[in-house]
Amino acid sequence: MDTALISKLKNSFQVEFQLEPLLIFSPGRINLIGEHVDYNDGFVFPAAVNKGIVLAIQKTDDLLCTAIASDFEESFQFNLNELEAIHGGGWRNYLIGVIKELQKLGKDVQPFHVLFGGNVPAGAGMSSSAALENAIVFGLNELFQFELTKKEMALISQQAEHNYVGVKCGIMDQFASMFGEADKFLLLDCRSLTYEPYKIDLNDYDLVLINTNVQHNLSDSTYNKRRALCERAALHFGEKALRDVSKEHLYQKQHDFTKEEFDMILYIVEEIERTKSAAKAINENNIERLGQLLYESHHGLSKQYQVSCDELDFLIDFAKASNVVIGARMMGGGFGGCTLNLIKKTAVSSFIESVSNAYQEQFGYNCTPINIKLSKGTHTI
Repeated sequence: MDTALISKLKNSFQVEFQLEPLLIFSPGRINLIGEHVDYNDGFVFPAAVNKGIVLAIQKTDDLLCTAIASDFEESFQFNLNELEAIHGGGWRNYLIGVIKELQKLGKDVQPFHVLFGGNVPAGAGMSSSAALENAIVFGLNELFQFELTKKEMALISQQAEHNYVGVKCGIMDQFASMFGEADKFLLLDCRSLTYEPYKIDLNDYDLVLINTNVQHNLSDSTYNKRRALCERAALHFGEKALRDVSKEHLYQKQHDFTKEEFDMILYIVEEIERTKSAAKAINENNIERLGQLLYESHHGLSKQYQVSCDELDFLIDFAKASNVVIGARMMGGGFGGCTLNLIKKTAVSSFIESVSNAYQEQFGYNCTPINIKLSKGTHTI
């Protein structure tokens, strides 16, 4: 956790509001494998990380609430009884969404002031949005003693994103950020919301993120269109979700879909199986098999589900061509963000240098390695 960031935001809050804040840390997340399957009731393998959102919050006697986004140097003043989503409101809609969802549950949110900042690289696909939603709901729950469970808070965060941001996201991001455990990945069943913590021994390899520094916006129609296709396809098979559709059954009805639709549905069915295979490989300490599954996952995301981009594919192709990376894939919603790489420990620095040079030469700007540690979920500081 970034102690300098915590100190800076605490001081800023004290200066701005003359109040002693409650401090919350809410982490971003990574996902080992199982991309775009959470909204298909599948299995995912996320972990909370030590980069995230620090939020300072406290009750006030003022009639109006004030929210300050320190990183953007923006503020927002609002009346709790007159909140509606703001067109193009950005971070404000995460805050509004959480408050409105709490109010729908009959929770009496009283006036408060809040200030937040973070160290998750923007657009990196590490779910700074879920971290912010969780920080807000967790802070309000602590402040006003709503006695919500972690599961209830994660679901409120998800509904805030659905109803006030316009992204019909699955539950993985909010769940991983809320329930994360230090040094562990969570094998999460997105239907039952039960999970099993895994401490993974990567043997001679390190897990390294490389940020393309390409920005993406998931609230455009692309993400929601894919989700809508998955829901229509599940209905076509008479099932609740694509998790319940077998590969064999899918091939029997292959001609009911366009080739593009079939490829996308097939990716989801295969990725759910890959995630279960990854758990088996980890249990057997077969890191080479895990790496192979990562490469297969990226191929599916790029060629079947079509959520990659030139920059992501370049980084994966470069990793594949090296003899020190045993697995890599794009991570997150797509169209930018990070790749996740299993790199031989002794070669991390040299690989990063060589891929950075090649990337700069190809695209004219830098990619950036991100060092992370697996972290505890949303909590008070």
